[in-house]
Amino acid sequence: MEYVEPVVGIANCLGTPVYKYLQYHRKMNDYVRNFKRMRDELNCKMEDIELQLKAELLRPLGKIPKKGVENWLKDVKEMIREAQVVENKVRNGRYLCHACNGKLVDEKTREMKGFLDKAPNASEGLAMDGPSAGLPLPTSELVGEEAVRNEIWACLMQEEVSKIGVWGMGGVGKTTIMKHIHNDLLKQQRFERVIWVTISKEFNVMKVQDDIAGALKLKEDWPREGDMLRRAAILSKMLKNTGKHVLILDDVWDKVSLEEVGIPEPSGSNGCKLMLTTLKPLSEEEALILFLNKVGPNIVQSPTIMPTLKLVVKECAGLPLTIVVVAGTMKGEDNPLVWKNALGELKERIGKVEGVEAEVIERLKFSFDHLKDKQAKHCFLYCTVYPEDFEIEMDELIECWIEEGFIDDTGTRQEMKGKGLTILKKLEDNCLLENIITKLGRFGVKMHDAVRDMALGQWSPDIEKVSLMHNSITEFPADVLPTKCQLLTTLLLRGNPVKAIPYSLFMNMPCLSVLNLSFTKIESLPNSISELKNLTTLLLRGCEELRGLPCLSMLQELKKLDLFRTKIEEVPEGMDMLIKLRYIDLEVPTLKQIPAGLLPKLVHLQHLSFDVNNEKISLKAEEMEPLKKLECFTGRFKDISEFNKFISSMQQSKKSLIKYYLGLGSDLIPMFKTPKIDKILNIFKCDYLRSLVDDNSSFKNVIGLRMLHIMYCEGIECVVSLSSFASSSAHPFQSLEVLALFNLPKLNALIMKDAETGSATTSPLAPSATFSHLKEITIERCSSMKTLLPHWLLPNLQNLEEISVDSCDELVEILGAATSEVEEKGSDALIKFHLPKLRELKLWELPNLKSICSKSGVMVCDSLQVIEVGNCDKLKRIPPFVPFVGNGQPFAYAPPSLTIRSYAKWWESLEG
Repeated sequence: MEYVEPVVGIANCLGTPVYKYLQYHRKMNDYVRNFKRMRDELNCKMEDIELQLKAELLRPLGKIPKKGVENWLKDVKEMIREAQVVENKVRNGRYLCHACNGKLVDEKTREMKGFLDKAPNASEGLAMDGPSAGLPLPTSELVGEEAVRNEIWACLMQEEVSKIGVWGMGGVGKTTIMKHIHNDLLKQQRFERVIWVTISKEFNVMKVQDDIAGALKLKEDWPREGDMLRRAAILSKMLKNTGKHVLILDDVWDKVSLEEVGIPEPSGSNGCKLMLTTLKPLSEEEALILFLNKVGPNIVQSPTIMPTLKLVVKECAGLPLTIVVVAGTMKGEDNPLVWKNALGELKERIGKVEGVEAEVIERLKFSFDHLKDKQAKHCFLYCTVYPEDFEIEMDELIECWIEEGFIDDTGTRQEMKGKGLTILKKLEDNCLLENIITKLGRFGVKMHDAVRDMALGQWSPDIEKVSLMHNSITEFPADVLPTKCQLLTTLLLRGNPVKAIPYSLFMNMPCLSVLNLSFTKIESLPNSISELKNLTTLLLRGCEELRGLPCLSMLQELKKLDLFRTKIEEVPEGMDMLIKLRYIDLEVPTLKQIPAGLLPKLVHLQHLSFDVNNEKISLKAEEMEPLKKLECFTGRFKDISEFNKFISSMQQSKKSLIKYYLGLGSDLIPMFKTPKIDKILNIFKCDYLRSLVDDNSSFKNVIGLRMLHIMYCEGIECVVSLSSFASSSAHPFQSLEVLALFNLPKLNALIMKDAETGSATTSPLAPSATFSHLKEITIERCSSMKTLLPHWLLPNLQNLEEISVDSCDELVEILGAATSEVEEKGSDALIKFHLPKLRELKLWELPNLKSICSKSGVMVCDSLQVIEVGNCDKLKRIPPFVPFVGNGQPFAYAPPSLTIRSYAKWWESLEG
């Protein structure tokens, strides 16, 4: 009863029946898994609805989302935000017991399921006809453009002004401003219609006519084909009958004949307005400055080149994009003859074509043709398989180049990535690709739409690569692809909600090398996949409905197989025959086992990954030992013995993993926040470990480790034992950036001189590089620790940015000075605790915490931004601070941006 009574007490406080409380406690991990699965399903459903809605809105002009759909999307986004808050609470251990966490997670899981059950039915349509005046356009916030917007608006409101032209350089915000004006016109309801038509470079009279007719909702009376003059007459009549309207033509590149299109002349008498946006050519001086900025300083200083250079700039016609691209092509070229040849070539190209668009394309093609590297040309052209304005992640693009064979795959993956980065640099230097940071915060590239148009014109008329990515395809009609695709090498169907692949699809593709079905809804693959004898890459990443695969033994050329987050339970039959495999992703939570003897046969593997949270998949070192070429690895070992064998085998073969995410232990807890950091080690329920680095472990040889989680290990007393380093130059964990320690009841120090006695050292024997790159420390439920960071350890922690401590019952101080140190300096001596990069200090549920730093200490932390204190009742004072540079008032100082957060009751208890 001693155990049951307190449980009953807590359960009553929670208002939860005892049996349910115990269920929450015992099955916490199951609740977390269900929570993650439900959150991912809800997020996927939201993305599907958004994609399908976008497709509906793009097809018939004049459509708007149904109100129920809009409300559902809005509520789901809020629900996902709330789910993130729950994740943070559970991950940061805001509650003392598993049961409270389990209850919180379970309740939110049920709420998310409710939203999933009420998802809009896409088959019934997600959009409806919009109001007659027009639809608001999605747009970004105006930043620093209000003055220009107000000037355009003032002109628009003058009755005598009927035509307005907005011109400027590409990318300065013309379209954004005009979208805001369009939406403001709808709100004011001064005009009966507001019509938006994007012209872009591909000016086509009939397309413009169709777009205006669609905005006016002309259906039965509108001829889709036929005489352009008749269509113009019908359109002119309809616009005159529309009443007062504003017609906005965005992104005009060439002359537009209003009469030819069928646009009546606007005037003050009919109250109609015509607005257009167009490119503003740079002045000769502006164009020269831009060109010189891109071409390089050695060219600027060359008097023999400058006259020709100015003529080259003139041939760019003041268009910023062509100036930048041509300058990128000529960057660093110091031969005057090459410059004269380039000038002649530009003149010849432009002289052969007519129209602004054609001239722009020829100038851009000049840059493409001058790429000396044929490999770089292939890599550049491949980028057109992505949709217009797509943010292409750099790592993903290089992987695609490897899959396509553009990068020689006979070397290591590290060498291949290096080659890919070199090609990217070359394309960026030539201004054919733009370097960006994606919305997800990753390195990426984009193609300007004009550059993409130029690239698309370079493809062979024979079909070699087909990209249907993100096209809302739900099924394959018979005519979706030619009946015979004898030369087809690449088929990209990623991101389509297609559920089934017809058997016949793969019957006429003898040369198909790359097949990408990632993030589709397919449930299986047809047996005809075995007909693809030349297939080297099969991508099924994120196919969450996929539960099985046919035999793959006939795919003898297969080098890459990606099954990440599918629902398969068994390794595909015939995989042991695929001896050319170099890349396998089996991060599959539903996978039941890895057949014994499979991995040793795949000796060319460079990348191998399993789900570290799948307790059914525990690897043996002897199975891994033959994989001499392995560079990237994600997986788990059941115990320290297998882990040590694995590390030892790596050392003996003199290979080093450049990227890994290792799990060690049994029944690994799922990590809520999967970090985007390579080289991660999770240690879970390894009770026999007393420290990670000592004479008996191989952890000190895990080179380059950047993140370490240690959880539920009852024997751990310290992370590093210095007994084996007294006369050694080894530096364990010198690359570590994140250290997280959870539920370690015997832990009493990060570093000890002698793990036998448990006494923390005060001597400078700690290897100087140990923890030298550490940025974050998180410690939760480590009940034996009394001092978190002793003063002697701080020199190793000069890069530390975040400290989070939670539910450590015996902790007395965060930063401590050893007794010998105080005795040496005297009890009144000032001890400075230097942590120059510390930004956040979070302290929760620490009932015995008395001080942040020793009574005689001051903190030197100019960068400190946040101190959080929660339920630390014995903490009665915030330590004094001194700046890095003395100002004569060392104790009258606080870090400039410091915020302290806590409960009002704690504030009232603070001592002066």
